[in-house]
Amino acid sequence: MAKDQLPQSAHGRPSPRTVLERLATGAGRAARITHTEHLPPRVGRHADWPDQIRPEVLEAIRAAGIARPWEHQALTAGHAMRGQSVVVATGTASGKSLAYLAPVLSALLDGSEAPNGRGATALYLAPTKALAADQRRAVAALAKPLGSAIRPALYDGDTPFEEREWVRQYATYVLTNPDMLHRGILPAHARWASYLRRLRYVVIDECHTYRGVFGSHVAQVLRRLRRLCAHYGADPVFVLASATAADPAAAAGRLTGVQVVEVTDDASPRGELAFALWEPPLTEMSGEHGAPVRRTATAECADLLTDLVVQGTRTVAFVRSRRAAELIALIAQEKLAAVDPSLPSRVAAYRGGYLAEERRALERDLHSGRLLGLASTTALELGVDVSGLDAVLLAGYPGTRASMWQQAGRAGRAGQGALAILVGRDDPLDTYLVHHPEAIFQRPVESTVLDPDNPYVLAPHLCAAAAELPLTDDDLTLFGPETTALLPQLERRGLLRRRAGGYFWTRRERAADLTDIRGAGGKAVQVVESATGRLLGTVDDASAHTSVHDGAVHLHQGRTYLVEHLDLEDAVALVGEADPDYSTMARETTSVSVLSTDLEESWGAARVHFGSVEVTHQVVSFLRRRLITGEVLGETKLDLPPRSLRTRAVWWTVTDDQLDAARIHPEELPGALHAAEHASIGLLPLFATCDRWDIGGVSIPLHADTGLPTVFVYDGHPGGAGFAERAFHTARGWLTATREAIASCECEFGCPSCVQSPKCGNGNEPLDKPAAVRLLDCLLARETPPESAADPAADAAAGPGGDPEAGPAPAGE
Repeated sequence: MAKDQLPQSAHGRPSPRTVLERLATGAGRAARITHTEHLPPRVGRHADWPDQIRPEVLEAIRAAGIARPWEHQALTAGHAMRGQSVVVATGTASGKSLAYLAPVLSALLDGSEAPNGRGATALYLAPTKALAADQRRAVAALAKPLGSAIRPALYDGDTPFEEREWVRQYATYVLTNPDMLHRGILPAHARWASYLRRLRYVVIDECHTYRGVFGSHVAQVLRRLRRLCAHYGADPVFVLASATAADPAAAAGRLTGVQVVEVTDDASPRGELAFALWEPPLTEMSGEHGAPVRRTATAECADLLTDLVVQGTRTVAFVRSRRAAELIALIAQEKLAAVDPSLPSRVAAYRGGYLAEERRALERDLHSGRLLGLASTTALELGVDVSGLDAVLLAGYPGTRASMWQQAGRAGRAGQGALAILVGRDDPLDTYLVHHPEAIFQRPVESTVLDPDNPYVLAPHLCAAAAELPLTDDDLTLFGPETTALLPQLERRGLLRRRAGGYFWTRRERAADLTDIRGAGGKAVQVVESATGRLLGTVDDASAHTSVHDGAVHLHQGRTYLVEHLDLEDAVALVGEADPDYSTMARETTSVSVLSTDLEESWGAARVHFGSVEVTHQVVSFLRRRLITGEVLGETKLDLPPRSLRTRAVWWTVTDDQLDAARIHPEELPGALHAAEHASIGLLPLFATCDRWDIGGVSIPLHADTGLPTVFVYDGHPGGAGFAERAFHTARGWLTATREAIASCECEFGCPSCVQSPKCGNGNEPLDKPAAVRLLDCLLARETPPESAADPAADAAAGPGGDPEAGPAPAGE
């Protein structure tokens, strides 16, 4: 059965309004709801399947309980059957998977009748293993009446080695992820020759997740796939599925490199959605400067999850960290034990770092309905089949409206009414949103931003492509306009060698290992129970310092452990089971040092620079916080080594005289710099095709290297990703737009629309909106030399200058 279209009855379930009213009946609960948005139900519109769909496939679909398709399903299938690459961008639970499965299964049946050799094949790409595994189950169920012609198989890091040869030789529908395609399939294309030669369709599910540097890497992986398919005589059709997004056809075209048509009119029915904004109450504690402290979103969500499970309401609570997922599940289990001893086992946590068998078991339990409540990281934000959910809790704003709607849409997937509750965290961004519902409900979702032509991303993929097949002049158009300039540079660096047959890879190591397309880097840290030697799971290297340092509380499957020792050399964290009445939170410091200045420009007394920097993060201590209230119980120092990121940055400085002229007093300067930094990061995607999460920033009132107040904006990827360089070359238009965005915002002191950031490590403090406007005025108040008086729009379209001789560098998200 295809995901998103599981026919289930909603009889006997209370309406989402009734569920919300029950939640609001507790002491003081009603006052916590700051706004409720009611989205009315929608009637579906049916159509007929295209004539080209095989009758056996239509019969299998009808046997699954689906009599006729929705209009957008039929349109998508029709484009695919005619050989047109297509993206279907409709809401969650709109049946997107059936839209691509109908033509794919028809093609596989057609190919099975070939007189000789292997039949037609198809490839399915998902951003997560969980989604691929879920689709494997769905395809197997739907295709069961179709016989042995449809042979779906998973091919990912969890696939046993003894099964991989069978997949290569016999599977007709291979389900994998971009990482495995990049490292496992394309470099070994000769062993996949019979599969690639008959590849008819490439399905890219949840394609809106491929944004920023990660999306740019995936775009080049897909170009390498197209190149190898052409080598073996195949020209597959791409069928993409996306959540509602701005301009999906353009984004899908950038991702695949082919022309894509879009289907965006969602014709599926939808039950009523009640979406509540919820602000936790103030506690009796006082924070810094005597300010009141709100109850944590984690504790509030744990209470709400408990109440919903007691009501029999199937619920997923989305959180932003692994620790929070475990903590919510643990608190809910403890509270449920006092109500009904049978209920704690029906609540669990789901996050990355679990062993494969643990993930699969949780997915089965959620799918079957055995689990009533789940606290999950964004791993379940995507299209894993969790039909039958009644409610979704969001423990804090997830950072984008697109992600928020994707999470909220996980409930009501069988067409019944659904409840979504956004529980605000105690920070300025969430506080603003729960009191300004128009910022959520009256604005469109964000665009998917990626740039496959970024030379810092392209270079390692040219090396990988050359290792797969020598690069020739015919490949220049496929990989983009930067290829012509990059190939000689890669040759000079000794990575490629030009011969009569093209450019060849020259090294012994695998070229695909030059880059981690997700940018995780480093060796995963194994979490081991010291008493038994049992492997509990893993933590990625980047987050080990903050999550499994000595003394950290580590939660795993509802059990609490204390980290006894983090061995960085052997990448092992030894833990022992414990029962502390607190959680832990690491604190870190960040500094930036200038390594070299490649370019600089005078703006009167101010200066704008571009060059190499080293960003240093160091975890220096951790706080112990009471579980329910978040009260700080104490701070413990840590002796962990600093972690450095050598990257590229743009930075600008102003002088004391300029600050005096702008009437910026010393006490206002930190807030002015910080606000200007946030706003400039928010505006940079308009001028350099990046994602806000691809870049970072630091503002310093007196920087040691510059001797002046300085704002840095840097690429958040080792070696740089080209964004800071583009920022330097479009600085006039970029910073002018930044100033206008701040000044034109209707708020008085700063809000998420201008100077607040969803990823600020300092809790959006301090920020001074009026002083930031005056600061940018003095920065921009200079005579523009004729040769640099470029139009901002033209500047924004200009590519990066300079020579990316730093070579192919790993990048990540």
